[in-house]
Amino acid sequence: MFVVAYNYNLEKVIHVADTPRDREESLDVIQRELTAFARRARSTAARLHPDLPLVSYTLLAHIDHRHGCRATDLAAHYMLDKSTVSRQVATLEKLGLVERHPDPDDQRIQVLHPTAAGTEALASTQASRRAAYRERLGAWTPEDLEQFAQYLLRYNSAGEAPPPR
Repeated sequence: MFVVAYNYNLEKVIHVADTPRDREESLDVIQRELTAFARRARSTAARLHPDLPLVSYTLLAHIDHRHGCRATDLAAHYMLDKSTVSRQVATLEKLGLVERHPDPDDQRIQVLHPTAAGTEALASTQASRRAAYRERLGAWTPEDLEQFAQYLLRYNSAGEAPPPR
């Protein structure tokens, strides 16, 4: 297995990780860097919309992307406890960013939809985030961006739970 890393001068360094110890060291780097990434994401989310925690922003983005969904769908997709989702959705409702509508096929089911204010807040935040990514990744080649995107997709899909039945 090849590990591509960058030294402090941002020069590409290739190391063959072919021992269990090398593999463990690579996993330690991944864990440390994902933790740093999560911290930056939370910090950025707080700066972009102080009243909207990262989890709430993520749920709002999912609701918008799906053109509406149930709270139970959010819990299943993000592997969150239903009570956590309930609190986050309540925050989104209180902020006027999400509203509930009965499901047209089953009036007992409530479907969450972004309000106009929710769509506007999401668009504003997404524009700011996209600008931050452009700045941070501006020197990357299109091939590096594509490879990074594919690795993230692969990583995130590896831990997905099967869809609810």
